[in-house]
Amino acid sequence: MKLLKSLTIAAFAVTTLAASAFAAGHTKTVVETAIASPDHKTLVAAVKAAGLVETLSGDGPFTVFAPIDAGFAELPAGTVETLLKPENKAMLQKVLTAHVVAGKIMAGDLISKIEKHGGYLNIKTVSGDVITARVDSKGVYIFDESGGVSRVTTADVESSNGVIHVVDDVLVPK
Repeated sequence: MKLLKSLTIAAFAVTTLAASAFAAGHTKTVVETAIASPDHKTLVAAVKAAGLVETLSGDGPFTVFAPIDAGFAELPAGTVETLLKPENKAMLQKVLTAHVVAGKIMAGDLISKIEKHGGYLNIKTVSGDVITARVDSKGVYIFDESGGVSRVTTADVESSNGVIHVVDDVLVPK
């Protein structure tokens, strides 16, 4: 398991270097950091439509599993457009807050906790849903309550009020 942990942390270290392009230091909030990312335009639009900018710009700390635009594009046709409608604001808030955990969980700490819990770690999100983290030789995976899985592609993008782990797919709460 130590070798697995070392390999996984090494993989995260490599992807974290790529994160510096959109992290720009620790003076930006998680929202400002996402705004600076070329791969999070849909997420930023959704956060704005859901009225969560002020909340996610607060003190935190927050851990955000931030799906990339390509992850949103994989949702069934019309899903994003439907969620962005004002009458669906509560549903959009639930989807987005299912990607947010109270507290700051760095990748190394997450991996250690997963290992201590037998390879899987259940994590309660701000929405009240539970996501499950799992680690293997290829990386860290996050499972949602609907059976979907998302891979962490970039870890430990620090901000002034938390940390972002970029994921390749949208987590869908029940």
